Amino acid sequence: MNIHEYQAKAVLKEFGVPVSNGRAIMQASDAEAAAKALGGPLWVVKSQIHAGGRGKGKFKETAAGEKGGVRLAKSIDEVKQFAKEMLGNTLVTIQTGPHGKQVNRLYIEEGSDISKEFYLSILVDRATARVAFVVSTEGGMDIEEVAHSTPEKIITFSVDPATGVMPHHGRTVAKALHLKGDLAKEVGVLVEQLYTAFVAKDMAMLEINPLIVTTDNHLRCLDAKISFDTNSLYRQADIVALRDETEEDAKEIEASKYDLSYIALDGTIGCMVNGAGLAMATMDIIKLYGEFPANFLDVGGGATTDKVTAAFKIITADPNVKGILVNIFGGIMKCDVIAEGVIAAVKEVGLQVPLVVRLEGTNVALGKEIISKSGLNVIAADDLDDAAQKIVKAVRELR
Repeated sequence: MNIHEYQAKAVLKEFGVPVSNGRAIMQASDAEAAAKALGGPLWVVKSQIHAGGRGKGKFKETAAGEKGGVRLAKSIDEVKQFAKEMLGNTLVTIQTGPHGKQVNRLYIEEGSDISKEFYLSILVDRATARVAFVVSTEGGMDIEEVAHSTPEKIITFSVDPATGVMPHHGRTVAKALHLKGDLAKEVGVLVEQLYTAFVAKDMAMLEINPLIVTTDNHLRCLDAKISFDTNSLYRQADIVALRDETEEDAKEIEASKYDLSYIALDGTIGCMVNGAGLAMATMDIIKLYGEFPANFLDVGGGATTDKVTAAFKIITADPNVKGILVNIFGGIMKCDVIAEGVIAAVKEVGLQVPLVVRLEGTNVALGKEIISKSGLNVIAADDLDDAAQKIVKAVRELR
């Protein structure tokens, strides 16, 4: 689960992390009061969407388009003007895709006098099964580009969960960022604060970019991006309350209600599969034969008929779907349960596009019998390769 920048900074502030003062608004009419409360003389007006690259993004409306989604205002009148231009407009960044995202919230923040910019993030390193820090002197830049062009400028290290963060971790960060004296002490405290927040709030990723040194020689987190481990949200009620469903795909929200692993994609072939690995293989083979998947959907190992019905409804709700491939390997999941779920869904929502079903494993004979006796116009497949070729052919014949 992701949250907005202003929410992330509020969470970090609870742990003593130094952040700039700011005010979140949802209406342009509130911009003046927010700016006056902060005092000025400089303000930063920031679009709040769940995507990176806001500063370099462009709005679809030409009047606001070239100025970006993060702007420096030198007067209250400019704050008001920017708020009117940005709120309700669609911001397109490198991470949103060409469709962009509508800006429904702004964060008006006090300006900062910047001396240096750094990059610092914390994430879970699967290779070591530990929390890891990623640090670079190249703050404010695309860290992927830094990793590609100048990997020597990125320092990483992990923290032993048995000891937690220790003073030497702070010294490692200070050395990596060439900080000495009071700043080295500050970064040691900051490392401890960020690690404590990361663990306490079940974060999956915490990114500070940039972490700045101000002209009066103090550290400040100028931006903050946080994502949380969805599996731990049951114990983070305060974090769940921050969820902004307007930033999420409606189909993904519906899928979460049934504990379905669903991600919307841009293709035309809807997929319903059990098991993440099999789902990835299914999407790969669809692409091998020249088409693109419309989604990733893993119904899991113990799905019920109701769960399968919900999954089918979610797939058919996507107007881009021109064909559906059901690929089930029955282990814990039984093929007859899938068959009953598909039939129930088709009877409820109808079938407007070609449907290919490949079943294998537990109760496969019963599952195939249920589908064959249903009277539905279903294309049967013997294996994954056969299923992929048949759904691709069926979709292309409709064009």
